[in-house]
Amino acid sequence: MLQITDARTGEPTDAAPARRGLTRVEAHVPRADTTGLRVLLVADVLVRALELNGTPVWTVLTAAEGYAELRERAMALGVRPFEEHRESGSGLGEAQVLHVLAAPGPEDKALEGVHVEVARVHDESTDGPADEESAAVSEGIGQADPSALRLALLARPRRDPVRLGAAALADAEKVLAHWRGAVAAWATRPSSPIPDPVREQLRAAWEDDLDVPAVLDVLRRVATSDTVPDGARFETYAFADRLLGLELTRDIGRGSPPDPGRGSPSDVGGGNPSDLGRGTPS
Repeated sequence: MLQITDARTGEPTDAAPARRGLTRVEAHVPRADTTGLRVLLVADVLVRALELNGTPVWTVLTAAEGYAELRERAMALGVRPFEEHRESGSGLGEAQVLHVLAAPGPEDKALEGVHVEVARVHDESTDGPADEESAAVSEGIGQADPSALRLALLARPRRDPVRLGAAALADAEKVLAHWRGAVAAWATRPSSPIPDPVREQLRAAWEDDLDVPAVLDVLRRVATSDTVPDGARFETYAFADRLLGLELTRDIGRGSPPDPGRGSPSDVGGGNPSDLGRGTPS
């Protein structure tokens, strides 16, 4: 059962108290900036986690400004479409409402349901101070590889602020190159099921307050394990990508894959593993 921390109380709560009951995930994005993209991205991953547990989800986007631009950038990031907010109340009879928002303000306290807080993003390519609200997505961030930007935003705990610049994006691109190359190579090996302990570790990670960095840690351990065969590595990465949305299987069938070797993607985080997720596990 997915547990999520309600920002109003600081206590964990069931994201979907009725497993087959409809859950509404509403992303609140006041501005089309990088923080707004992170809010939408967290909402997208939350929806994916709920759906992996068999929960039907209704997705809604509340955006005050830059709505069209926000949708365009979110689509490039692999965020699936959210319905435009309408004053419809609980017309579909949802069992739970999850509001995903950054730095909830006084006006947000009236929102009924669970508040899922997302920390702000500081775009290092701008000149503003770190605690200043991010402006519109900068040219450098806007032109980054969408999958690399997605990974860079997902790799930190959602309630931790993110400092995002050229170095972090370059690291994320390096990680994806490692992973995609390894997955393409593993796909050529005999098929093997995901080991039960690995599947349980993945689910335990994302069901614990949507802990995506812990999911990345599991993938790192699988990549270097002496007991997981290559076919099972492939199945593990493909399964985890249903949550992550990083297109990890994209390079399958594109030319001759490299020999993955154990540990080829183990230095996840590029040249600075601690900059992505929680660093390379021991």
